[in-house]
Amino acid sequence: MHTLTGAPEQALAWIRDGQGAALATVVETWGSAPRRVGAQMVVSSDGKMEGSVSGGCVEGAVVLEALEALEEGQSKLLEYGVSDGDAFAVGLACGGTIRVLVEPIGKGGMPLETLEALVEARGARTPVAYVTALDGSTRSLVQAGYEDRFRKDRSGIEEDGQTFIAIHNPPLRLVVVGAVHIAQALVPMAQIAGFDPYVIDPRQAFGSQARFPDARVINDWPDAALGDVEVDTRTALVLLTHDPKLDDPALHIGLQSGAFYIGALGSTRTHAARVERMTDAGFNAHAIARINGPVGLDIGASGPAEIAVSILAQIIESLRQP
Repeated sequence: MHTLTGAPEQALAWIRDGQGAALATVVETWGSAPRRVGAQMVVSSDGKMEGSVSGGCVEGAVVLEALEALEEGQSKLLEYGVSDGDAFAVGLACGGTIRVLVEPIGKGGMPLETLEALVEARGARTPVAYVTALDGSTRSLVQAGYEDRFRKDRSGIEEDGQTFIAIHNPPLRLVVVGAVHIAQALVPMAQIAGFDPYVIDPRQAFGSQARFPDARVINDWPDAALGDVEVDTRTALVLLTHDPKLDDPALHIGLQSGAFYIGALGSTRTHAARVERMTDAGFNAHAIARINGPVGLDIGASGPAEIAVSILAQIIESLRQP
């Protein structure tokens, strides 16, 4: 469902249109830097730019450096910071410091075939790490050996201080079973947070495109629908029907998947009965403990919208916690 339009995809599109392109990547931050490590922007040879490395603070300077890198055919490692007395003149008014690696595509930078392979992996939902020496001496794409970084979605410089690992994970997905009122609030919130939403409900009166205009709606039983969705390590699965006929088949698939989050609506008593059914189905205590039930952080939520907030907060907590 998700059509990737990130910096690598834009760089490749510009190159195929006959232009040059350079990628600029945040490789290190200190203090209150406005973008996290791994944030990217891309600059074309005629000065167009997409993306951001600082939320607007130093993009103009990076564009000039990128154009120079394209002309010279050489990568650059840039650093931008701020002094207390001259914040805006230096660049980062927020008080942070960032280092940015600028790589032209082609000569002296990222090989075109590496960019093409990166774009292909991202499109296929294959986690991949772009490993590059900061001095530009070596570059490679790696799909194994960085499992902890993939799990934590954490780009960064290795302990040697000379190698940068850029993690390219598939887009996040939210799969909701049960097209109820809470789902109508949760889906748009999750989209704002960067999730691709899928809504599964065999009841067409509930699971209609009119009720979920910006989600992929699947009117099928969860076990059949989830076979098509492919629940993976970038997927959050939320069950909102508290009807065993719908929830349990989804749980069976979810507990055997790599989903980073599983949550199920229902009271403490409902969840106890759910645990008993999962135990009878052969799942061990460790697997069953993956189910967040009752679903959502305990923030005293009242009403569908607030419950949706609590669910999304718990999903993000599961995603970002160490």
